Amino acid sequence: MKHLNPGKRLSGAVVSNGNVYISGQVADDPNASLEEQARQVLAKIDGYLQQAGSSRSKLAMVNIFLPNIMDFDAMNAVYDAWLDLPVAPARATIEARLANPSLRIEVSAIAEV
Repeated sequence: MKHLNPGKRLSGAVVSNGNVYISGQVADDPNASLEEQARQVLAKIDGYLQQAGSSRSKLAMVNIFLPNIMDFDAMNAVYDAWLDLPVAPARATIEARLANPSLRIEVSAIAEV
């Protein structure tokens, strides 16, 4: 098992048994627009995929948390441009309050390595 960016309460990602489990990622700039926050978060997902030796094409599951489900269409516009795969991974989009009220999106993912 390999821990990427380990911390006291969680690791940014864990590589185990041929999979990479990416913890919920949030934007570095909580004051940015939903679209910019989404781009920042998806770039972090890309970074963890790369560190684990994986890629978007190996995504198995993506979980998206939005504090305001009315942001669904705007989030999907950014997500669709980022994903750009012939076959999409499994996905759930959930309306949920996030730790910082300024955050507009959080994303976790699982991929094969």
